[in-house]
Amino acid sequence: MNAEEAWGQLLAVAHLPEDEIVLDRSALALAATEYPDLDIGQELASMDSLAAGAARRLRDRRDPLFCLNALSEFLFDEIGFRGNEEEYYDPRNSYLNEVLARRLGIPITLSLVYVETGRRLGVPLSSIGLPGHLVVGHRELDGHFVDPFNGGILLTEQECAQRIEQVNWGQVPWDPRYLAPLSNRALIARMVRNLKGAYLGRNDYVKALRMIDWLLEAQPQASVELRDRGIVKYRMGDYPMALQDLERYLASTEPAGDSDAVRTLIARIQARIAR
Repeated sequence: MNAEEAWGQLLAVAHLPEDEIVLDRSALALAATEYPDLDIGQELASMDSLAAGAARRLRDRRDPLFCLNALSEFLFDEIGFRGNEEEYYDPRNSYLNEVLARRLGIPITLSLVYVETGRRLGVPLSSIGLPGHLVVGHRELDGHFVDPFNGGILLTEQECAQRIEQVNWGQVPWDPRYLAPLSNRALIARMVRNLKGAYLGRNDYVKALRMIDWLLEAQPQASVELRDRGIVKYRMGDYPMALQDLERYLASTEPAGDSDAVRTLIARIQARIAR
């Protein structure tokens, strides 16, 4: 697979109906944009192997709390998956093939491994998109959640609220609606958004632009991505396209507190174009 074919596969994911989006396969399509020689079939076989190993711990039992404990013990204690606290913003943490190879990830990719291992075993799990942190819930068990980034420990709702306070420095008030499961599309979009942030942090505008383009394919209504694409294109020296995106952003219904800053940037771009 070449880079263009990989990009085509990822774009196809953006337009799939929700019930046709398979998380691990979609995450590997994302990874193939960075690793064009990636053997997706081999990576899926690695996921199958994880599930086969976990099956030996589960045996025939399917009571929810037992399943959560057994999966956590297998994936984190036995296999050694863990959160990458030392290099949290390393883009490799967001690529499933790298997470499988290194046993290192961030909450979203570790949650994906957990959920997809459970899916293969008939354990109904969902990723829960807490602000700044992802946990996993069992669809038949209320009040208990797994934190894959922190060794698969079990959290109550109150402990989830405390975790949110920690990771957001007390700036995000707790809302029980945060415990709603993420759709598959939303989870993949969140992975892409993480990569966008990681690449922007490294001033890798070419790769950041690729992530933004995908987000606009998957979520055309997310006009904030128009703003960010305009800023990226400005930094890349593509002033006409930057101007187009920023003007479209201002014309959308989303601009709020940053409208003046965007207008200032537009004026700067217009002055550059007029030279």
